[in-house]
Amino acid sequence: MARDDYDGWIGRTRKDRDTASAAALGMLAATLSDLPGSLPAPPEPGTPLPPLWHWALFHPAAPMDGLGPDGHPKRGGFLPPIDHERRMWAGGALTFHAPLRVGDTVTRRSRIAGLREVENDRGGMVFVTLEHELEGPAGLAVEERQDIVYMPMPDRFTPPRKEPAPEAPEAELTLPMPETRLFRFSAATFNAHRIHYDLPYAREVEKYPGLVVHGPMQALCLMALATERAGKPPARFAFRGVHPLFAGAPMRALAWREADAPGLKLCAAAAEGHMTMKATAEWEV
Repeated sequence: MARDDYDGWIGRTRKDRDTASAAALGMLAATLSDLPGSLPAPPEPGTPLPPLWHWALFHPAAPMDGLGPDGHPKRGGFLPPIDHERRMWAGGALTFHAPLRVGDTVTRRSRIAGLREVENDRGGMVFVTLEHELEGPAGLAVEERQDIVYMPMPDRFTPPRKEPAPEAPEAELTLPMPETRLFRFSAATFNAHRIHYDLPYAREVEKYPGLVVHGPMQALCLMALATERAGKPPARFAFRGVHPLFAGAPMRALAWREADAPGLKLCAAAAEGHMTMKATAEWEV
């Protein structure tokens, strides 16, 4: 896909509708049963969804012959056909207006808000920014920005620089990350990306040393810690992946406050002590 073609994709829209079914949410609840604030499995109709749990909705409906070698739907369709083989959810930001509830019919309006190419010594990266608006029976519920990054497939594992996690956070929780949790999270979100469950593919094709913990699952853990710490869900939440996290060892979720900064700072951290995701949570005054 040539750079000159990018502008033709910006502004494209689509509309999807789904039901916040107890069955779909129950799969996520069973996967995150040891996370504070998790829904029971199965959840009762009318129960408010914890923030970010709408990620269990709007499963990609690509048939088997519509999947690419990595397990993602083939390029094209709504998203642009970026040439780089590796695709990841790099981060995002959300504003919460009203709760969604189990059993609600939810409408999602999506728009491609931007495409940006970044040059580097590894073949460059292309960032695609999606904007979503989710509406339930009470009207606008969630505004979300989703950042997707495309990169060339590497010939070896070259991780980003490791940033140490805070040594004395105000709050912390630890969540085991066995391979079974990764598999169940992939199933609950209908995410067929093979780096999360196919170890030979993760090692031999994408050059990771192990199975990769989903970025959205790390974000859900950080959101749960922020909500537990404050006693109520935040109004705004933003997150960004900074280093791969691998299955096997437990993940630490940490929260702290910084002087003159609103809300909470959060991070996910690997057992080795470095951050794998950064996030911020803010509440209305």
